[in-house]
Amino acid sequence: VQLQASGGGSVQPGGSLRLTCEASGFNMDDYSIGWFRQAPGKEREMVSCISSTDGSKYYPDSVRGRFTISRDGAKDLVFLQMNDLKPEDTAVYHCATPIVCGVDEYDNWGPGTQVTVSS
Repeated sequence: VQLQASGGGSVQPGGSLRLTCEASGFNMDDYSIGWFRQAPGKEREMVSCISSTDGSKYYPDSVRGRFTISRDGAKDLVFLQMNDLKPEDTAVYHCATPIVCGVDEYDNWGPGTQVTVSS
């Protein structure tokens, strides 16, 4: 099982990025897929998750209304659309298979992609 996040970059506050998660070794439709971020000196934080059972989506207050998670079943991809980015969103973002959506524990995760928000 391998997961790979891509699509990070540097943007100004208020900008947008779309992250993409690809997997190998399993069909992502069969799993809940989450995104978490890790910034230096800060705790890891789950920023989104999409459930495999009912398609429900989880967002913490810090990103709700700005981030949107979605699946492309045909391409077996999961996306994280991030709008109205803020400097505090700066972190390395990883996609992962959580134990349960909303709980910051994971079975598998891959290399992350850096997101930097600064003016």
